[in-house]
Amino acid sequence: MIRIIILLATLLLSFAAQAEDYRVQVGDQIAIMLPGEVTLNKEFQIDRQGRLTLPEVGMIEATGMTEAELDTAVKETLSAVIRDLSSLQVFVSKRQLLVTIEGYVEEPGEFTLNQNASVQMALYAAGGLRAGAQLDRFQLRRGEEVVIFDYKKFLDTGDSSILPELRSLDTLFIPVSPMIGNIEQTFDPTALADSGDAAEDREAIKVFGEVLRPGSFSAKDENNLVDMLMRAGGVTRYAAVEQIRVISGNEPKIFDLKKYLDSGDESLLPNIVAGATIFVPKQEEEIKAGSNIVYVMGEVAKPGAYEGKEEATFIDILANAGGPNRFADSRQIRIIRRDGSTVPFDLSEFTDGRMTGPMPAIKPGDAIFVPEKLDQNEKSWLKVAPSRAVRVIGEVLRPSRVEWSDEMSLLDLLAHVGGPTSRADTSRIEVVTPIGGNRTKTYVLNLDTFINEGRPDSELPEIRAGSTVRVHDLPDDPVDNKSKWIRQSSDSSIYVFGQVGAPGRYRFTEEMHFLDILSAADGPTADADLHNIRITHLDGKHARVSRLNLALFFETGDSNLLPEVNIGDTIYIPEKDRNWLDRPKEETIRVLGAVNRPGRYNFDDHMTILDLLAEAGGTSNNAYVEKITVVNLSCCRDQARTFNLSEFSRTARFQDLPVLRAGDTVYIPSKDESTAEKIRQGITDLFQLAGIAALIGVL
Repeated sequence: MIRIIILLATLLLSFAAQAEDYRVQVGDQIAIMLPGEVTLNKEFQIDRQGRLTLPEVGMIEATGMTEAELDTAVKETLSAVIRDLSSLQVFVSKRQLLVTIEGYVEEPGEFTLNQNASVQMALYAAGGLRAGAQLDRFQLRRGEEVVIFDYKKFLDTGDSSILPELRSLDTLFIPVSPMIGNIEQTFDPTALADSGDAAEDREAIKVFGEVLRPGSFSAKDENNLVDMLMRAGGVTRYAAVEQIRVISGNEPKIFDLKKYLDSGDESLLPNIVAGATIFVPKQEEEIKAGSNIVYVMGEVAKPGAYEGKEEATFIDILANAGGPNRFADSRQIRIIRRDGSTVPFDLSEFTDGRMTGPMPAIKPGDAIFVPEKLDQNEKSWLKVAPSRAVRVIGEVLRPSRVEWSDEMSLLDLLAHVGGPTSRADTSRIEVVTPIGGNRTKTYVLNLDTFINEGRPDSELPEIRAGSTVRVHDLPDDPVDNKSKWIRQSSDSSIYVFGQVGAPGRYRFTEEMHFLDILSAADGPTADADLHNIRITHLDGKHARVSRLNLALFFETGDSNLLPEVNIGDTIYIPEKDRNWLDRPKEETIRVLGAVNRPGRYNFDDHMTILDLLAEAGGTSNNAYVEKITVVNLSCCRDQARTFNLSEFSRTARFQDLPVLRAGDTVYIPSKDESTAEKIRQGITDLFQLAGIAALIGVL
């Protein structure tokens, strides 16, 4: 019993000594216990830089310290913010490693492992190895040091001394096996073994060419040429089995596999030694030539050379070649004679029943060429000769040179190039068509009107091979680009100035109205005076100006208030709160007398005399508010009435408020002008006279 106690004591002292000798490293979990401090009573991990980060006080360089040294460092740091640290406890709660695993594993990355973790445990944390990892070339990187070890040997022997010991900040790299090549693929060990089990063996037998699984195979005495071909998966359907090349012992030889299979004579098999090379070439078709051969080339199902007969027609030969495929341009078939001359043939005319002449005769030695149909996605427009091309430029989806046919129209042409873009000016499409010699004729088409009115195709501009179609673009936003909108002609523009979001010159059509062009200019700004909009109309040689109260339109919805605007007109939206001298007296109200800011003020139909007095700063201290005078303008003569503001403040009878109109005058008298003040002043004067008379009598 005493011996057991002594043994336990010795073990405890040993553990304590190890704890005292242990130095904190990256990845360790540090526990801090301080009663009453919630933010500190938890565990903190040492980061990659070896720092311990604590809330409120920041970072402490902790790596290399013992627990006692770390406890002292934490107390010194926390003493700046916490006074009582007598109950503080700091210790290493979990010894851990911070290891990075890279390469051919399922989940590469950085992992936190136990202190005694091995390489195998690290691979388990990374999800295990991927199929195709090279087990004998594992790398352990520690700073500048690189250790290469054989993990496969460990798996074969179970000798853990082969595996290096892990430390914090180590990097474990798993390379990929060279047997799977340089392309990511599913790793099948069986398939790799079958297609080449000796990739790095110079004594291996190389089999390549028209075999299913070319590769390098280990040499075996019992294997002959047929065995090696079978290990390579056998020959393909394109193999030239009569021309197999074999280099064995530096001696080249041709082997006829077909002859061997027909005869079964094993003496025909060449000797295969270590390091031999076997090549199975591709079978080449025999070139056909002769006086009765007709050649069919291009976009047909089975191009090639065909034996011609005297009674064979063009259709017979084309059908024998499988006919044109879906990429063929059947309108531009060419028959090339033996003498070099060329005969065009339109197969579409023949199939549509529009062919008027005879079928071209085919003679031995002729060649039939079916060209490829033009692809708009390829840079192949030069294939179209100028004599049968039409140019389409401008705002269409695919501007290009297009092959022209007389049964096409301008609408067919626009549809073929993808149609106009969203930036296209479809009201003005220009077509330039040659009319003979060096002369041309220009047509202008309003496509919008043509479609809206449902006009027939006979009214479309004339187009023939050599024509040019230009689709103009709409002018850019004048706010964004002032250099392009000048291309727009003035006979299709309208002008918007003043307090709008984007003043400038805009495209205008007959279908548009006032609100359309105002919206195009981004609408009125917050400073716009909607009651006094001016529109200048250009009617012939003379101009006239109309006014618009747009605010009244928004309140009533009466579209009759909106003016009719046309091309060339000018819209001006003035600014609010401008200098009052800019407005005539008939559009303002004068406020005079005992107010803080007498003057002329703008007035609209929704304002009252109270709003006007408030805008004038209110009445002054000596204002006689019981006799405010309002002078109204009428059709025949001026009218005046008084208003008692003091009584209104007591009764709040809004019907007593005088009606105001633009051009009226409001006068607020002072108390000096009131009747009571005049009577008081008269009494004062009488007393003064009586006092003077009494003084004179005494004297």
